[in-house]
Amino acid sequence: MKVWNIPDTSNNVDVPEEVDDDPLILITPSGVSLRDVTLGNLIVTDLDGEKMEGDGEPSSETGMHLEIYRKREDVEAIVHTHPPYATGFSFTDKKIPRFEGFGEIKAPYIAEIEYTVPGSIDLVESASDGLINEDVLLLRNHGVVTVGPDIFEAVLLAEFTESSAKTGFVIQVLGRK
Repeated sequence: MKVWNIPDTSNNVDVPEEVDDDPLILITPSGVSLRDVTLGNLIVTDLDGEKMEGDGEPSSETGMHLEIYRKREDVEAIVHTHPPYATGFSFTDKKIPRFEGFGEIKAPYIAEIEYTVPGSIDLVESASDGLINEDVLLLRNHGVVTVGPDIFEAVLLAEFTESSAKTGFVIQVLGRK
């Protein structure tokens, strides 16, 4: 299954699975572009992040993904990307508007958290807390995390977030009347 056509190896995606009643996570391997991800090259880890199966190493953000699952029982897929427009916004004081398509608009902008070092316990805690009541989160100076009830919804939300960032950029360049 092709997940998203972003030719960057720092993006990652995962879904939980159960094998013989053991909960496991299927996550993208470190250093593999999402355009090259297939079911055959995913890494299988347990809920402690220990690799059970697969070639290569699991994403360095595996801890963040696992903590999100611990805090959000309704989440069945997580996408973490660094798309150019949304990531560009993350390096500025500008906000990405929430447009129709995100469901009920509870806030005018996509939620965000302050910068923490990628792969750090601070990011694990900050991102997982930030997603308790959100389905998309902008990581300052870093990227985007989306969650969903399945991989298709989480990917769609990641794509919609980038599209919203593009639209927000155009609005800012052209000016709002």
